Amino acid sequence: MGLKSVAESCRSLRSLDLQGSYVGDLGLGTVGECCKQLEDLNLRFCEGLTDKGLIELLLGCGNSLRSLGIAACARITDVALEAVGSNCKYLEVLSLDSELINNKGVLVVAKGCRFLKVLKLQCLNATDEALIAVGTFCSLLESLALYSFPRFTDESLTALGKGCKRLKSLTLSDCHFLSDKGLEAIASGCAELSHLEVNGCHNVKTSGIESIGKFCRNLSELALLYCQKIGDHALSEVGRGCKHLQAVHLVDCASIGDDAICSIARGCRNLKKLHIRRCYEVGNKGIISVGQNCKSLTDLGIPFCDKVGDDALFAVGRGCSLQHLNVSGCYLITDDGITAIARGSPKLSYLDMSVLQNAGDSALIEVSEGCPLLKDLVLSHCRQITDVGLTHVENRLTMLETCHIVYCSSITSAGVATLVSGCPNIKKVLVEKWKVSDRTKRRAGSILSYLCVDL
Repeated sequence: MGLKSVAESCRSLRSLDLQGSYVGDLGLGTVGECCKQLEDLNLRFCEGLTDKGLIELLLGCGNSLRSLGIAACARITDVALEAVGSNCKYLEVLSLDSELINNKGVLVVAKGCRFLKVLKLQCLNATDEALIAVGTFCSLLESLALYSFPRFTDESLTALGKGCKRLKSLTLSDCHFLSDKGLEAIASGCAELSHLEVNGCHNVKTSGIESIGKFCRNLSELALLYCQKIGDHALSEVGRGCKHLQAVHLVDCASIGDDAICSIARGCRNLKKLHIRRCYEVGNKGIISVGQNCKSLTDLGIPFCDKVGDDALFAVGRGCSLQHLNVSGCYLITDDGITAIARGSPKLSYLDMSVLQNAGDSALIEVSEGCPLLKDLVLSHCRQITDVGLTHVENRLTMLETCHIVYCSSITSAGVATLVSGCPNIKKVLVEKWKVSDRTKRRAGSILSYLCVDL
C-alpha cells in the first residue's frame, strides 16, 4: 500500500513517521489533502521529497501540525521552510538538518512559529541573523540544540539569553566561534536552565561554565565534551551553586582534575550519574570524594582514567550501590577493586572491566556471587580471566544477556561453550570466531557475534 492509499484510507491520522522512506511529492500532497488532523510528521532521510511536496502538505494540514522533523532531504530548501513559517502557526517541535537552508528559511520559521518549544538545528549556512530571530520571536522556547554552526557567534547566544527566558535545555555542538561571553549571556538570562551540553566548542573556557554555576541553580545535567580549555574552577562553581545536579558527563577535558570532581561531590550530593572518559588528571582523590559524598550514585563510568585505582573503588563500594559501572582501561584497578564493588552493589546490572590487565578470575568470581542481577558483562582484553571464571558466571549469573570476551587469551573454546550453554538468558556473545567449536555453533549460532570474519 502506497502513501497515497494510506492517506486516503486513514483520514484521522495524527502521527506519521516516514523516516528513510522514498516518498514522493504526490504521496505527501495527498497526506495534506486528506489528513487534516495530522500533528506529528517525521520526514528525516526522505530522499525523494522536494519543496513542492512539502508545501502541498503544509497547505493542507499545516495548521494542525505540532511536530516536524526534516533531515538529509537533499531537495528541501528555504522555499519549503517559508511554507512552514506561513502555515504552521501552532508548531511546537522542529528538527531541521540541511546544508541547503540559509538564514531566510529560519527567519520565516522564527517569525511565524511563535509557539515553538523544541528546536534542533543543523544548518551549516545559517548565521547570527537566523538565531537572533529565534531569540527575538520564540519566547516560549524550552529546548534548543545547535549542531555544527560554524558561522554563529556570541551575538546569537546574547539574543537567546535575552529572549528565551524559559529555556531549560541547551546543546551546543561544534560551534567554534562561541566563547565564554555567549555562555555568560545564557546563564544570566536563562535561570531555568536544567540541561547543558557543550561539545567541541574549543573557545569556551572556564568563566562561561562558572557563570552557569552561579546563575543556573536548577541545573540537573551537565555535559562537557572535548572542551580542553575548561578548568577546575568552572566545576568548583557548579559544585557550589547547582545543588540539584544529578548527572555529569566529561570527555577529553584535559584541564579538569581531582579538585573539580571533589567540588562536585561535596556540593552535589544528589548526583546519580558520573561519566568521565579520558580525563587523565582525574585520579583516586576525586572518585574517593564521590564515594564518600554521593550516596545516590548508581551509574559510574571512568573509562581510560588511568590514575584511578583500587582505593577509589573501595570508597565507591562502601558509599554507593551501583547499577552501572565502566572502568575499562583503568589499568591500576585489580581484583580487589572489582571485589569491593561486587560486595557493595548487589543491584549491578552492567559491568565493563575490559582492558584490566590486573583483574582476573578472583574478581569475576566475586561479581558472580555478589551481583545476581547482572545483564551485561564486558571482559574483552582481560588476559587473566580464564575458563574457570566463566564457569562461575555460568553457575551464578542467570540474568546475563550479553558478554564480550574478545582478546581474552586465557579463555578457550571450552569456556565459550560453557558460557553459551549455561546462561539461560544469554542473547549475545562477542568472541573470536576461531574459539567457537562446530558443536557450539550448531547449538547457539544465533547468539554469537564475531569481531571480524577472520578473527
